[in-house]
Amino acid sequence: MTGSPHLSLQHREAIERFATLQVTSYDVALDLASSAETFGSRTIVVFESTGAETFVDVKPVRIGEVRLNGSLLDPDSLDGGRLRLPTQPGTNELMVDAVMRFRSDGEGLHRSVDPADGRHYVYGMSFMDAAPSIFACFDQPDLKASYTFHVKAPREWTVYANAPGEQVEPGVWEFEQTPPLSTYFVTLVAGPWHAISTEHDGIRLGLTARQSIADALDRDAEEILTVTGQSFDELHRLFDERYPFGDYHQAFVPDFNAGAMENPGCVTLRDPYLFTSRVTRSAHTIRASTIAHELAHQWFGNTTTPKWWDDLWLNESFAEYLGNRVIADATEFDDAWVHNSYARRQWGLLADAGPSTHPVAGNGASDAVAALQDFDGISYAKGSSVLKQLNARLGDEVFFTGVNDHFAAHRFGNATMHDLFASWERAGAGDLGDVTQGWLRTSGVDRIALDRMNGVLRRTPPGSESTERRHAFNVALVGPDGTWRRQAVTLAEASCAVVVAPEETLVLDVDETSWLVAQLDQQSLARLPGLMPRLTDDTLRAAVWNNVRSSFETGIAGPDDVLALAVRSIPGETSDEPLGFNTRASDPSKMLLTEWLVTKVAPLSADPVASLSALHTAYLERATTAVADSTVQHAAFQAAIETCLSSDVLDQWLAGAVPAGVSIDLAVRWRLLSRLASLGAIEWSALDEHLADEPTAVSTVQHARAVASLPCLEAKAWAWDRFIGVEDVPNYELQASGQGMWQPGQESLTDAYVDRFFDELPGTASRRAGWLLADAACWFFPLTSLTDETVARSEALAGDPSLDHSLRRTLAIMADELRRRIAVRSKP
Repeated sequence: MTGSPHLSLQHREAIERFATLQVTSYDVALDLASSAETFGSRTIVVFESTGAETFVDVKPVRIGEVRLNGSLLDPDSLDGGRLRLPTQPGTNELMVDAVMRFRSDGEGLHRSVDPADGRHYVYGMSFMDAAPSIFACFDQPDLKASYTFHVKAPREWTVYANAPGEQVEPGVWEFEQTPPLSTYFVTLVAGPWHAISTEHDGIRLGLTARQSIADALDRDAEEILTVTGQSFDELHRLFDERYPFGDYHQAFVPDFNAGAMENPGCVTLRDPYLFTSRVTRSAHTIRASTIAHELAHQWFGNTTTPKWWDDLWLNESFAEYLGNRVIADATEFDDAWVHNSYARRQWGLLADAGPSTHPVAGNGASDAVAALQDFDGISYAKGSSVLKQLNARLGDEVFFTGVNDHFAAHRFGNATMHDLFASWERAGAGDLGDVTQGWLRTSGVDRIALDRMNGVLRRTPPGSESTERRHAFNVALVGPDGTWRRQAVTLAEASCAVVVAPEETLVLDVDETSWLVAQLDQQSLARLPGLMPRLTDDTLRAAVWNNVRSSFETGIAGPDDVLALAVRSIPGETSDEPLGFNTRASDPSKMLLTEWLVTKVAPLSADPVASLSALHTAYLERATTAVADSTVQHAAFQAAIETCLSSDVLDQWLAGAVPAGVSIDLAVRWRLLSRLASLGAIEWSALDEHLADEPTAVSTVQHARAVASLPCLEAKAWAWDRFIGVEDVPNYELQASGQGMWQPGQESLTDAYVDRFFDELPGTASRRAGWLLADAACWFFPLTSLTDETVARSEALAGDPSLDHSLRRTLAIMADELRRRIAVRSKP
């Protein structure tokens, strides 16, 4: 009955279906109480049709009954996740009664079991093409409709959805009808949640989390709710229309693939955003920007939705820009743009300079699955940068007058880039053709470098043809004593003059108001290690590191140049931003500075052991000299653990002999255990004992990372079984296993898996889909195999048209990463 594999909706099919029908309403009844493996799903859809044959999307275990306008249809006609519908002109009513499968990959209706207490939790992730695995629907963003949900759940559970609801009898929940929604942000969350509720400016606010992390929610609730309220206030100041979706619930859920999802009325966020251990200020900033980002989506994305995925920037670029702007202007996190500089800029620049580059707008998304891969650093970081530039050019009055006109014209509807720019033109913006053509519709990033001898900045555009782009930014001119000044630069041609004294060091785009790859001149690069201890401005220091990182990635700076700067910079850091580790990075471009230094730059140096030791000395110095119990000390100590080469020192720290002010909580303990494991200085059985002592979700994930890091054949086979699906584990455990497996210095154990990766990767498409398919390929990619043969195999498989599109793209990106690493290693 299931027919061929599920088909991804093509853009042309979406256009054709939109022309033949409009959806009025969905009435969805879900039974979550009858089984832990499957759930009942009964959907009634009312829609208007021209009478043309069409299809509805549904991905069931089995279909019990299908009726169209009262007449039975053959459920066995389901093919590729589609049921053909012989509609009648005018009003139609479709009923689909089906059994669906709970999923464990963070998509569809995801069901997880908390390892801490065995409780079950469910949440919906309808994004892209996952909605039909929850309910039958016309799954495309421009067929909006209202929804009414009826849910049967275990009696001890609480259920939340896009609209307010109540329990009308034990285990039975009824929800109000929603405003018109796209299918991709319809959700519900259900389980024995720990809940907190309050009100802000007439809006009911709610927070939920698993019972086992109730203490973390209670501790963090004040900050979360404060940021939420302040973000509401600021967005209500900027936008004419108030938040239109009733209650605003934020559910912190397990095994979530993204940072969060903007479901109207019921936002879902990954529950590591509730801090069960000590974290840095940077981690608090990430959470705050995520909260504001999802709240901005309630207007950009939810109230007014892109007509198709080729305009996804209308969602993500705006939410990224406003998320940072709002928390910088309206919350305690006024250094949000500095955080953005460290955490997001390289993600976007590397994507834009790499083989997967695409335009910000009109990205050519031919189908929903392909579009998923464009939720990347270009759609987020580059798009946000373009909007920041545009806002500076237009000013707030014109910028937001146009935005508000756009919302009013397309309220609860769909729109395109052309609609938005028409609103800006009506607001008085003038001709913005240079923005749309140069920045939004043209892919790639310009390289800009100082020609010191001739006193000019030179622009090298991507590709063989020059693209007209106007760059307006400030350079920092730093004197030998560390004093510095800004000089405004406008670069609209191939070059422009810049005045730089012989003794001055130049840092490009210090305020990051343009979008460019900065290439430092050799004199500036050589002077920076001596200057960095004298630089106290956080914005300048962040710009220095982005200049250096871009110079490294383009071959201008080598590992020795970078490490010389790092060992002089780290001991004087007063912010934890440049010291933190991102253990959830799904690809190398998302690495934070310390992770980049430790796992990429140092291993590519002439003497990796000496380089790691030098970094360790610098991080430990900062950990011992920083204010006791500060987030700077906390971040520096974590970095000292990651760079430590002595198992004796690690054992002493694990026993409690740490610098004054450092505490060994659960997260730090597992970081120590993982480092010991990678050095082969702890037994597998000891790791199992630590997990048994505190079997939390955090411990389970970190145990996987530690075991996979062990330098033994059995541990690598254990991790590999998770990749190929012999052992089915939750997302975070899978990620940890992949990240632990490929350790520098363990090539004698992992080389045998290089060929296996390419041979067995295609088969993973039969076990995974969506985000997790490509992410798992990235996590388990043999990034320590720095050989031309590995690059060639990756490129060859990436060129196989029979391979899943997301895997082909991942392979191309990782091959490019490998090639750049090999180039660094091979450079004299």
